[in-house]
Amino acid sequence: MSDADIVNEDRHPDQPAEREEIVISPISDRDAGEVLTVQRAAFVSEAAIYGSVDMPPLTQTLPELEAELRSESGLTARVDGRLVGAIRYVEKDGLLLIGRIAIAPDMQGEGIGRLLLESAEKASDADVAELFTGSLSEANIRLYESCGYREHERVPDGDGTAQVFLRKNLRAG
Repeated sequence: MSDADIVNEDRHPDQPAEREEIVISPISDRDAGEVLTVQRAAFVSEAAIYGSVDMPPLTQTLPELEAELRSESGLTARVDGRLVGAIRYVEKDGLLLIGRIAIAPDMQGEGIGRLLLESAEKASDADVAELFTGSLSEANIRLYESCGYREHERVPDGDGTAQVFLRKNLRAG
């Protein structure tokens, strides 16, 4: 019997092994390929909701993403060394503008998006954080509201949907 054949006898064979903790790290342009892969996988469900794959997270190229990562801040989430999530943001005039949050489909619902949001907020000196999502993205809106974000503005898209901008005060007062 090799080491690979050893099984934890306390665990039922159908139960998944405990995975390592979620490791949050600053994003870099070296992460671009993995980030793009996760981003595209994550936004397929959004494309299905809106009936179109013509959305920037799905059409963005690797060179475009590499350039973006050199000019924006962000964080990655890794589990067992695998990149499973990313968030990008910029600070401008006391406002933390949160861009694409992308979580690998098989890891959605595990608290990774919430952890990335909280980590970005803590890393920021901004007074207010803002993000947006489409009006049909109800799960995203619920997540953001559960993290303390409140609807600030709706901008109609002309197709019956809207971009929903949500804000959160990051500093007391």
